[in-house]
Amino acid sequence: MAEDDKSSVDRYLAAERDPHREPKIRITGLMVQYYHVCERELWFMSRGLDIDRGTTNIQRGSYVDENSYDDRRKSYQINGRIQLDVLDSGDVMEVKVSSTLEKPARMQLLYYLWYLEEVLEIEKDGVLAYPKERKRESVELNDETRSEIEDTIRGIIRVVERDAPPALEKKPYCDACLYQDICWV
Repeated sequence: MAEDDKSSVDRYLAAERDPHREPKIRITGLMVQYYHVCERELWFMSRGLDIDRGTTNIQRGSYVDENSYDDRRKSYQINGRIQLDVLDSGDVMEVKVSSTLEKPARMQLLYYLWYLEEVLEIEKDGVLAYPKERKRESVELNDETRSEIEDTIRGIIRVVERDAPPALEKKPYCDACLYQDICWV
């Protein structure tokens, strides 16, 4: 790993820990998810090209998130961009409609756990839940997943700092992507 790559995580952490310093890039959980789905999608989103939040898929996801476990969790917002749901047990929970994109969802939750530990010095475990599938999975931050998250942060920084979007790459879920009109015209 290049020294510059390693130091990009260190610089990010230093900026996040210092209340008087604005990080060059404010990484969100959604950015982590997009990075693991499609780097091109991440690049568009980082430029303010937002998807239509009124689409059926987005509304369905919001409904499931807002109405699942609502009696057993509380929501917290950190630095105006990280939205955490914490269960009564103290675990951080991420709720998704489907397990189709399981790795991006897991990485998003791991980023939250990493952020809590590295920036706020709060250690938590996580729960990834798919209520419609009646599926739950425990997620914990360990040496391996910490390394994966730090690789993800470096990758996000590289993608966002690019002058042009990453190359177009056909993926199985492109037809359902809300950015397809931008990519495929």
